[in-house]
Amino acid sequence: MSDLAKSGIAKSGLAKFYSPTTLPKPPGFSHVVEITGPARIVYISGQLGHGIDQRVLGTPGDFRAQCVGAFQNLGRALAEVGAGYSDLVKTTNYLVDMSHVGIFREVRDSFFDKATPPASTTVAIAQLARPGALFEIEAVAVLPPKPPPRARASAKSKSGTSKKSPKPKAPTR
Repeated sequence: MSDLAKSGIAKSGLAKFYSPTTLPKPPGFSHVVEITGPARIVYISGQLGHGIDQRVLGTPGDFRAQCVGAFQNLGRALAEVGAGYSDLVKTTNYLVDMSHVGIFREVRDSFFDKATPPASTTVAIAQLARPGALFEIEAVAVLPPKPPPRARASAKSKSGTSKKSPKPKAPTR
Protein backbone atom coordinates (compact mmCIF):
# COMPACT_ATOMS: atom_id res chain seq x y z
CA MET A 1 0.00 0.00 0.00
CA SER A 2 1.39 3.43 -0.93
CA ASP A 3 2.11 6.12 1.65
CA LEU A 4 -0.65 8.20 0.03
CA ALA A 5 -3.19 5.43 0.58
CA LYS A 6 -1.96 4.93 4.16
CA SER A 7 -2.33 8.62 4.96
CA GLY A 8 -5.97 8.68 3.95
CA ILE A 9 -5.47 11.94 2.06
CA ALA A 10 -7.78 10.79 -0.74
CA LYS A 11 -10.48 9.78 1.74
CA SER A 12 -10.15 13.09 3.59
CA GLY A 13 -11.19 14.96 0.47
CA LEU A 14 -7.90 16.85 0.26
CA ALA A 15 -6.95 15.05 -2.95
CA LYS A 16 -9.10 14.22 -5.95
CA PHE A 17 -7.98 11.98 -8.77
CA TYR A 18 -9.33 12.33 -12.30
CA SER A 19 -8.96 10.36 -15.50
CA PRO A 20 -11.18 12.26 -17.93
CA THR A 21 -13.05 10.20 -20.47
CA THR A 22 -11.75 12.65 -23.11
CA LEU A 23 -8.25 11.15 -22.68
CA PRO A 24 -7.03 7.58 -23.15
CA LYS A 25 -7.55 5.31 -20.13
CA PRO A 26 -4.34 5.43 -18.07
CA PRO A 27 -2.64 2.19 -17.01
CA GLY A 28 -1.91 2.57 -13.27
CA PHE A 29 -1.91 6.38 -12.86
CA SER A 30 -4.25 9.36 -12.83
CA HIS A 31 -4.10 11.98 -15.56
CA VAL A 32 -4.92 14.72 -13.02
CA VAL A 33 -4.49 15.04 -9.24
CA GLU A 34 -6.06 18.03 -7.51
CA ILE A 35 -4.95 19.16 -4.04
CA THR A 36 -7.15 21.77 -2.33
CA GLY A 37 -6.13 24.28 0.32
CA PRO A 38 -5.87 28.06 0.40
CA ALA A 39 -5.28 27.60 -3.34
CA ARG A 40 -5.88 24.60 -5.51
CA ILE A 41 -2.76 22.97 -6.93
CA VAL A 42 -3.34 20.67 -9.88
CA TYR A 43 -0.71 18.22 -11.14
CA ILE A 44 -1.11 17.00 -14.72
CA SER A 45 0.59 13.76 -15.78
CA GLY A 46 2.67 13.78 -18.92
CA GLN A 47 0.51 14.19 -22.02
CA LEU A 48 1.58 12.73 -25.34
CA GLY A 49 0.45 13.62 -28.82
CA HIS A 50 -1.99 10.76 -29.23
CA GLY A 51 -5.73 10.50 -29.61
CA ILE A 52 -8.39 8.91 -27.46
CA ASP A 53 -7.69 5.68 -29.37
CA GLN A 54 -4.09 5.86 -28.04
CA ARG A 55 -2.64 6.11 -31.55
CA VAL A 56 0.19 8.57 -32.09
CA LEU A 57 -1.03 11.58 -34.09
CA GLY A 58 0.27 12.45 -37.54
CA THR A 59 2.49 10.36 -39.72
CA PRO A 60 5.47 8.56 -38.14
CA GLY A 61 8.05 11.16 -37.15
CA ASP A 62 5.65 14.14 -37.40
CA PHE A 63 6.89 16.10 -34.38
CA ARG A 64 4.60 19.11 -34.97
CA ALA A 65 1.43 16.98 -35.04
CA GLN A 66 2.45 15.20 -31.84
CA CYS A 67 3.41 18.44 -30.10
CA VAL A 68 0.10 20.14 -31.00
CA GLY A 69 -1.80 17.00 -29.89
CA ALA A 70 0.03 16.91 -26.55
CA PHE A 71 -0.84 20.56 -25.86
CA GLN A 72 -4.47 19.87 -26.80
CA ASN A 73 -4.53 16.91 -24.41
CA LEU A 74 -3.04 19.16 -21.71
CA GLY A 75 -5.92 21.59 -22.36
CA ARG A 76 -8.45 18.74 -21.94
CA ALA A 77 -6.88 17.73 -18.64
CA LEU A 78 -6.92 21.36 -17.43
CA ALA A 79 -10.59 21.69 -18.44
CA GLU A 80 -11.48 18.71 -16.23
CA VAL A 81 -10.79 20.90 -13.16
CA GLY A 82 -12.06 24.17 -14.62
CA ALA A 83 -8.59 25.46 -15.52
CA GLY A 84 -6.96 26.76 -18.66
CA TYR A 85 -3.46 27.33 -19.99
CA SER A 86 -3.30 30.66 -18.11
CA ASP A 87 -3.52 28.76 -14.80
CA LEU A 88 -0.27 26.87 -15.46
CA VAL A 89 2.66 27.70 -13.20
CA LYS A 90 5.12 24.96 -14.31
CA THR A 91 5.63 22.68 -17.27
CA THR A 92 8.20 20.01 -17.96
CA ASN A 93 8.74 19.17 -21.62
CA TYR A 94 10.42 16.03 -22.94
CA LEU A 95 11.76 15.79 -26.50
CA VAL A 96 13.44 12.73 -27.97
CA ASP A 97 15.31 14.98 -30.40
CA MET A 98 16.39 18.46 -29.33
CA SER A 99 16.62 19.53 -32.97
CA HIS A 100 12.80 19.96 -32.72
CA VAL A 101 13.05 22.62 -29.98
CA GLY A 102 12.23 25.40 -32.47
CA ILE A 103 8.99 23.69 -33.51
CA PHE A 104 8.21 23.02 -29.84
CA ARG A 105 8.61 26.73 -29.02
CA GLU A 106 6.36 27.77 -31.92
CA VAL A 107 3.63 25.39 -30.78
CA ARG A 108 4.01 26.31 -27.09
CA ASP A 109 3.80 30.02 -27.89
CA SER A 110 0.52 29.47 -29.74
CA PHE A 111 -1.05 28.05 -26.54
CA PHE A 112 0.52 30.23 -23.81
CA ASP A 113 0.31 33.94 -23.08
CA LYS A 114 3.79 35.24 -23.91
CA ALA A 115 3.47 37.97 -21.24
CA THR A 116 2.93 35.49 -18.39
CA PRO A 117 4.36 32.09 -19.39
CA PRO A 118 4.71 29.34 -16.79
CA ALA A 119 8.07 28.26 -15.42
CA SER A 120 9.39 25.57 -17.71
CA THR A 121 12.01 22.87 -18.09
CA THR A 122 12.75 21.21 -21.43
CA VAL A 123 14.95 18.15 -21.65
CA ALA A 124 16.05 15.72 -24.32
CA ILE A 125 15.57 12.06 -23.47
CA ALA A 126 16.36 8.82 -25.26
CA GLN A 127 12.79 7.47 -25.41
CA LEU A 128 9.24 8.04 -24.17
CA ALA A 129 6.85 5.42 -22.79
CA ARG A 130 5.00 4.92 -26.09
CA PRO A 131 6.75 3.62 -29.21
CA GLY A 132 6.97 6.40 -31.79
CA ALA A 133 6.23 9.19 -29.29
CA LEU A 134 8.44 12.25 -29.82
CA PHE A 135 7.13 14.77 -27.25
CA GLU A 136 5.54 14.80 -23.79
CA ILE A 137 4.47 17.63 -21.47
CA GLU A 138 3.57 17.52 -17.78
CA ALA A 139 2.28 20.51 -15.85
CA VAL A 140 1.29 22.10 -12.54
CA ALA A 141 -1.58 24.60 -12.35
CA VAL A 142 -2.69 26.81 -9.47
CA LEU A 143 -6.29 27.91 -9.11
CA PRO A 144 -8.17 30.01 -6.56
CA PRO A 145 -9.92 28.03 -3.85
CA LYS A 146 -13.39 26.84 -4.68
CA PRO A 147 -16.06 29.01 -3.03
CA PRO A 148 -17.73 27.38 -0.04
CA PRO A 149 -21.08 25.74 -0.74
CA ARG A 150 -24.11 27.88 0.04
CA ALA A 151 -25.37 27.40 3.56
CA ARG A 152 -28.80 25.86 3.76
CA ALA A 153 -31.55 27.63 5.71
CA SER A 154 -31.78 24.71 8.13
CA ALA A 155 -28.08 25.00 8.92
CA LYS A 156 -28.57 28.67 9.74
CA SER A 157 -31.40 27.93 12.15
CA LYS A 158 -29.29 25.27 13.92
CA SER A 159 -26.39 27.67 14.29
CA GLY A 160 -28.59 30.29 15.91
CA THR A 161 -28.16 32.88 13.18
CA SER A 162 -31.81 32.70 12.18
CA LYS A 163 -33.85 31.95 15.31
CA LYS A 164 -37.62 31.74 15.36
CA SER A 165 -39.56 33.48 18.14
CA PRO A 166 -40.28 31.12 21.03
CA LYS A 167 -43.85 29.82 21.26
CA PRO A 168 -45.88 31.63 23.91
CA LYS A 169 -46.49 29.54 27.01
CA ALA A 170 -50.02 28.50 27.80
CA PRO A 171 -51.47 30.37 30.80
CA THR A 172 -51.33 28.42 34.04
CA ARG A 173 -54.34 28.26 36.45
